[in-house]
Formats: sequence, structure tokens, C-alpha cells
Amino acid sequence: MAFKLLRFGSRISLDRISTINISSAHITFKRSLPTTSSMQCSGGSCPLDLTKLSSGNKSNLIPSAQFSITKRNYSKRAASEREQNQKDESDSDSESDSDTERKGLERSDFWRRKMRTFHGLLDLNKDGVISYDDYQILVKRFSDLGHLNEEQAEEFASVVRLTWEEQLGEISPYNLVTVEQYLADMDHVLNDKQLKKRVHNFLPYIFKAVDKDKSGFISVNEFKLFFKCLGLTEETAAISFAIIDKNGDGKLSTKEFVKLGKDFFFSDDERRVSKMFWGPLIDH
Repeated sequence: MAFKLLRFGSRISLDRISTINISSAHITFKRSLPTTSSMQCSGGSCPLDLTKLSSGNKSNLIPSAQFSITKRNYSKRAASEREQNQKDESDSDSESDSDTERKGLERSDFWRRKMRTFHGLLDLNKDGVISYDDYQILVKRFSDLGHLNEEQAEEFASVVRLTWEEQLGEISPYNLVTVEQYLADMDHVLNDKQLKKRVHNFLPYIFKAVDKDKSGFISVNEFKLFFKCLGLTEETAAISFAIIDKNGDGKLSTKEFVKLGKDFFFSDDERRVSKMFWGPLIDH
């Protein structure tokens, strides 16, 4: 039997070793080879301290073995830190998405209705499918408002491109996404923790694109610009704005705007005003 271990980027071949136990930087293995004077073995069990392995004594540890090993971190402390980081990442997104953890369960008709509504907005020529061309046209509409500088416009286009690729697949004239496929793709996105964190990454750019006076807030008139780019009327914009402006101060901050837009994708709760963020929902 032969095992290969890694240290410092290369490998070590240990022939005729029957058992290897790994703990932190130490390896204990049971072997059928005769021991050497430099090895302290007891009952066929030989501890190998990787932290003390140096180029000067590598060849004396095991006969005919070529050593160049990479040490891995197997410590409980590292595992604990990784678990804590994962917990922190999960907690940071927990405010408005607890009702989206429905893996393996059928999503509500309400959520599906919202996704159908959004698919309809993206389907600019109303042929029943969306393509990457639709995304590019929307990016151009917002950029042409003239409120993004050149760098922001390029970043916006890049983020939208990545959003398409991560959520809907390759950029190809043959990748035409039906409404049912879009529902399935978005369900997958919301059940993937990493994709879920990026589902709303394009929203800050939309906010900046319609923040005409660069005040850091969107008024109802600026919200009308948002809806105009989506192909919706000013009247519809005014109605939606009145509903989602929960504190009634007549403006939306970046934080409010992004949270509402994100919650539209995440929430299954029909009571949340975010359902009107992209305009009135379709009937079915």
C-alpha cells in the first residue's frame, strides 16, 4: 500500500504503510518497514513530527523515501474559525430573507407571481422569453439618463453581465429564458447562499442612475425615471412610491431602495410593501 502526503508543494511516497493517523502537524503511522535509529517507534506505531522535518534529516526517517511534504492545517481552531465565519455571513443576510429557506419545498404562488411579473418587465419585446439583449437594453436606458459617470456605467454593465451568467447561464443568442425556466433558475439562486448574496448587486447602480440631483435620496419624480426605464407609466410609479415609502417622508435612501428591491426577490410574505417595488403584480 502507498500513501502520498503533501508538504511545501511536493509529495512524499510512503510504501508499505498500513495506517496513518493525522492530528495537527503530527502524523502517526503503522508500518511494516524496519525502524531506523532516527525514528522512535513503539509497537509498530511511529510518530512523525512534521514541524521538525528539515531538509537535513528527511532521508533518514524512512529508507528509500523521497521527502518534500506540504503541511496542512488540521487544527480544531481553524475549523472553529471557518464555522464562525460561515455563521457571520449567514447572520448578515438574515434580516429579510428568513422566509426564503425553502429548499426542497414548493414556493408560494405569491412568490411565483412576483417572479412572473419581473420576467415580464425584462421581456422588453413581449415575446415570452428574455435574452441577454434585454438586459443590455435596460442597462443602456439607465445609463442614458446621464447620471452615472463613465466608471459607474462600466461597472453597472459588468455587474449585470455577471448577474445574467450566474443566474441564467451562458451569453448566447440561443439562450432564451422562458418564464418557467426563470422561476426554476431564481429558485436555485435563492437556495444557493453565495448566489443569493449577489442577487441584488445591480440595485445600487439603478439608484445612482435615477438619483438626478445626487442627493443620496430618490424623490417620487426620480422614481418615475426608474419606472420609465422599465416601460411603466408615471401614474404607476406614483402609486408604487406611495406604498413603498413606509415612513411617508417623500424619499427613499439607498439603503431603503436596495432593501426593498432585495426583499422583492426574497420574501414570500404578501403583507410586505416590497411587492410593489417593480410595479403592480400580474394577475397570475
